[in-house]
Amino acid sequence: MGARRRYDREFKLEALRLVKGGKRATEVARDLGVHVNLIYYWQKQLSDDPEYAFPGHGKLRPPDEQLRHLQRELADVKEERDILKKALAIFSKRPR
Repeated sequence: MGARRRYDREFKLEALRLVKGGKRATEVARDLGVHVNLIYYWQKQLSDDPEYAFPGHGKLRPPDEQLRHLQRELADVKEERDILKKALAIFSKRPR
């Protein structure tokens, strides 16, 4: 089985522009060498979120990227807090 083909944002938008311009999705799919269901999937992605559709491989929409960054930062702060708690517990013990 071959590797999965990837299509950039411009390719997808151009395909959808052709469909919106009056060509049938099946024609566009055949001309571009993709499955017609892929055209329909791209239409759904664009209609669901026109501003952030097709962010690219390994990239997130800016709101999702910010959320990921904040979650990572929170995890780091919690880890630092836990280390400080343990250090305080060790140093607050009375020597015998």
